Amino acid sequence: MDLAKQAGIVGSIHDTLHDLVGQRLKVRANMGRSKIVESEGVLAQVHPQLFIMEVDRKRGRTARQSYQYVDVLTGMVELSQNGEPLFEPFIPDADDAEASAPADEREEEKVLS
Repeated sequence: MDLAKQAGIVGSIHDTLHDLVGQRLKVRANMGRSKIVESEGVLAQVHPQLFIMEVDRKRGRTARQSYQYVDVLTGMVELSQNGEPLFEPFIPDADDAEASAPADEREEEKVLS
């Protein structure tokens, strides 16, 4: 995926989230080393490079967490509303990419293996 296309996708993520400010969303963030954090809260603010969520904590408290649009692009952060994902994966899985590759490219990969 070229840089211009990535920039366009990040812009569309920003625009979509800008329209959802003040609404409840569920966030699933991959923090690395098999650690996945799921939280639910209100989309508080959107900025040019990141967005801020006020997530629910115990005893009625809230905490502020920020995420980058690029993390949504790469799939490290997944957002959903009412159980429905807001964004489809932007980068296809390796299996999907191999299946969609032309047959001559797949044959070439087999020969090189």
